Amino acid sequence: MTQQRLATILGMVPSRLVALVDDMEARGLIERRENRDDRRRYALHVTDKGRSMLDAIGQVSREHSQALLAALSDSERALLATLLQRIADEQGLTRGVHPGFRDISPDDGAESE
Repeated sequence: MTQQRLATILGMVPSRLVALVDDMEARGLIERRENRDDRRRYALHVTDKGRSMLDAIGQVSREHSQALLAALSDSERALLATLLQRIADEQGLTRGVHPGFRDISPDDGAESE
């Protein structure tokens, strides 16, 4: 995926995404490679380290979701998901993208290793 496409999906200005991609690349989470379809652009690829981090984040997310929704039955969870998606759709939110991502600055939340 190109940086420009990722910026579009995230609803960010492409120039703002550059610093985030630079930081992720410096951390070894992604890498830029030549784009076979367009030599003027780079394609972003998740590294093994990046996949490991995504797996760990996914596990934490699943555990948090289980704890948060423990009081609800499966049908109540499904209804809640449907209602929340309806609200998100009405608000014009992109599925899978935190709405605050558009406002993040490159230095927000960056931790040094």
